[in-house]
Amino acid sequence: MLVTDHKTRLHGRQNDLSDLMAIYECNYIRLRQLLRELDAYALDTSYVSQAARALDLHLHLHERSRYTTTLSLTYLFQDALGEFPAPDIRVRLYHDARLAEVIACGRRRGRRDAVYDRMRNRYSLDRKWHMNRFLQKWLGYCLRQGHRFLPPGEADAALPDWEGLAGGPLR
Repeated sequence: MLVTDHKTRLHGRQNDLSDLMAIYECNYIRLRQLLRELDAYALDTSYVSQAARALDLHLHLHERSRYTTTLSLTYLFQDALGEFPAPDIRVRLYHDARLAEVIACGRRRGRRDAVYDRMRNRYSLDRKWHMNRFLQKWLGYCLRQGHRFLPPGEADAALPDWEGLAGGPLR
């Protein structure tokens, strides 16, 4: 049973499971726009997407099975302790359901452990909604900046007009 927090409201109403599922669905679509031909990427390998006037976006594939893929997306920053990832989001894609869910997020400046870890903690529906809504907005931002991960060995080809296919701008 999912617990909700009455403090968080979207357009004057409480977020519910259908809102969260819609975000999961949107995240899956945006991740597939960012990653063409997901099966072409090797496990335990890092990839970098570079876009003009934008931070490099880093991708790491952790695991893949018939129905799921787990990956991380992040930017890399430097501090006194060295290089660290932020926001460092780990996402699980459910290919049969066409959903993508944040399963961990962490590593803010000065903090190296995961702040949000769905696999180890029980979170309210609103907390899950916030984490996945952040991913939704961030993926839209990355796509608008021009980030795309090309399959290894593929030249930088003309990319489809995702906004036109989606019926408007990605937000």
